[in-house]
Amino acid sequence: MKVSSWQVSTRGAPWRPGADGGKPASVKGFTDLHLVLLPQQKFQVIDGFGGAFSEKGWRALAALPEEAREAVLDELFLPGVGANLRVGRVPIGASDFALGWYSCNENAGDYSMEKFSIERDQQHLVPFIQAAKARCPELQLWASPWSPPTWMKNNGHYACAHSLLGRRLNDLRDDQVRAEGQDAFIQEPQHLRAYALYIRRFVDAYGDLGLPISMVMPQNEFNSSHVFPSCTWTPEGLARFIPFLGEALSESSASIFFGTLERADDRLFERCYSDSNAKHYIRGIGVQWAAREAISHIHHAHPELKVYQTEQECGDGRNDWRFARHTWALMKDFFRAGASVYSYWNIALDVPGVSTWGWPQNSMVSIDMKAQAYSLNPDYYVFKHLSHFVMPGARRIGTLSFLGYDNHLAFENPNGQIVLVIQNDLSEPMPIQIASADRGITRLELEADSFNTIVI
Repeated sequence: MKVSSWQVSTRGAPWRPGADGGKPASVKGFTDLHLVLLPQQKFQVIDGFGGAFSEKGWRALAALPEEAREAVLDELFLPGVGANLRVGRVPIGASDFALGWYSCNENAGDYSMEKFSIERDQQHLVPFIQAAKARCPELQLWASPWSPPTWMKNNGHYACAHSLLGRRLNDLRDDQVRAEGQDAFIQEPQHLRAYALYIRRFVDAYGDLGLPISMVMPQNEFNSSHVFPSCTWTPEGLARFIPFLGEALSESSASIFFGTLERADDRLFERCYSDSNAKHYIRGIGVQWAAREAISHIHHAHPELKVYQTEQECGDGRNDWRFARHTWALMKDFFRAGASVYSYWNIALDVPGVSTWGWPQNSMVSIDMKAQAYSLNPDYYVFKHLSHFVMPGARRIGTLSFLGYDNHLAFENPNGQIVLVIQNDLSEPMPIQIASADRGITRLELEADSFNTIVI
């Protein structure tokens, strides 16, 4: 078996060549074989890896000297250099990493969207996305709102909750709180139609800038009541809205995915998808957080739907090796469940990376705005162990593992190369013998507590 490259990352020593290119091996007994690659057993097509654009992210990047900023952007987006990010999530209005809360039309009663504007986006989001697309022209953009315009909600506010862990974090009144299982959006045709037009205006405005939006999801975390911009929807409420959105987008190139689903409950999706009018327009599903426990059921029941993992768990701002190990567990679970896209959350943040509501979060890149310096975090390197090597159009492939050697993912690129990513989570080196029916056998020794990408 010919190993063409081998990259290793350990705590404090990321991204370096493996000790050797693999050694000849032979199998004399059952315990001599640890992992068999099965390229003939093919699963989902991989569309790419991505992250989310935010105002806070661009503000941090803009604080760097030009040469450093260009280097970071190249590392993230330039094909063949680093992370190979090819999928970007764009907020429609404010996310919780905007510099302040806003929508694209706060003019109450403007059902025809005459005063719709992305002027705010031109300050931070658009430059960020344009810088990424200049490096990766194939960058695929998709969009989702955190909150509709406040006048379209029955509580008249961006948020749906005011307290978290006993702390009051905004000015929402008690009578304005909206809980999961409630529709915070006004469920009237006039408002549903106007909101669909609002999203269509967003798609058109970005398209006019040469930034085509290929897909939209109606609501970020539709089942969650948050202290930041949010909007709770019932599955039935989304089923009422999606046909309006589908009609509004009918002459655009943007498709509709259900999402984002953040609960370990596939019934939330099924209650919407069982509506034939909504089902007609849904082409995929976006899942994040606890939905990793629901997506395998949905993917099995509805293999016709594309699955995007839409937001990695955001961490605690420590950007440490412990959470990087968790990042690997998340990637493994979502890909094994059928995801075609895996997306990180914050691409870049200032130090300490605090959201507008006070939660420090992780990022691929941390930027010290005062020192005008940056660092690539452990999460970034674990992510890169897949995204640098697994190309769009790759297929996840089957494997057969023995004796506890199942901590891995395997893919076959369009060019026939096999990409094998393995974690050795032991505190000691781990020898491993890898076989393929048509490529032979090789023996490697994986360093203690390491991530490894082996290209065959």
